[in-house]
Formats: sequence, structure tokens, C-alpha cells
Amino acid sequence: MDYRAKVYSLLRKIPKGNVMTYKSIASTLGIHPRAVAMALKMNSNPVKISCYKVVHADGRIGGYSCEGGIKRKIELLKKDGIKIVNGKVDKKLII
Repeated sequence: MDYRAKVYSLLRKIPKGNVMTYKSIASTLGIHPRAVAMALKMNSNPVKISCYKVVHADGRIGGYSCEGGIKRKIELLKKDGIKIVNGKVDKKLII
């Protein structure tokens, strides 16, 4: 299994109402956080593979290369029950 498939597999396991960081995903998989970001950018199925659930270690939203950009990412996070204050998610929601 290549690194992208491993990233996508891990994303599918993030429970509703929680997010993970690029760094925690990278650490779990033994890859660089930029590799995680690249895998997310190359995600061809954002409906099944919820890449919007990945944020920066300090809770900042980060980028979103799918249609609608960061505005859409924020909408999806809120729909998932994740509160955003001053452009950041609550650190208690980061797993």
C-alpha cells in the first residue's frame, strides 16, 4: 500500500466531531507532514475521504484544494459539529 492509500485509510477512521493534524497523521504513518498534504491535495474522492478533517497542529484550519476552498472546508467542519473560533478548531477536538 502506498503512502496515499495509508493516509486515506487513516482519514476514514477519524470520528465525526474530531479532526487530526498533518503532523499526527505523518507521525502515525512514519512519513513527512508535507507528504500528508500532498496526498490530500491529490484526493480524487473528497466525499468518501474526508480530507477537510485535517488541520494544523495549533488548530488553524489550513488549506483545502477541493471545490469551494477554505470556505467550503469550514462549512464541512461546522456541519460535522466542529466549532471554529478565530480561524482555529478547539484543540480538544484534535485526536
